Amino acid sequence: MSEEVTTLRLRIEGQVQAVGYRNFVIAEARKLGLDGWVRNRSDGTVEVLCSGTTKAVEGLVAQCMRGPAGSRVGNVELHRADPPAEKGFNRRPSL
Repeated sequence: MSEEVTTLRLRIEGQVQAVGYRNFVIAEARKLGLDGWVRNRSDGTVEVLCSGTTKAVEGLVAQCMRGPAGSRVGNVELHRADPPAEKGFNRRPSL
């Protein structure tokens, strides 16, 4: 039986730009075998789309709440989303 797939869009607020946050998310997501992407937004937040097993997605959400050294995560909003069209986890251009 295949594991349930969960897809979430995260909006991370706080001191999360110019601190290596996107590279941190990419490394963690690839370790967990997730598909999706990460990008900076013009309002100072970071946006993440992640898709994979529920356990792996929950693991990435936990890491996003912690963030890399030098970041300060103020809030993480979670929204259900459609899975990404492409496989793998990549950086998207800032929006």
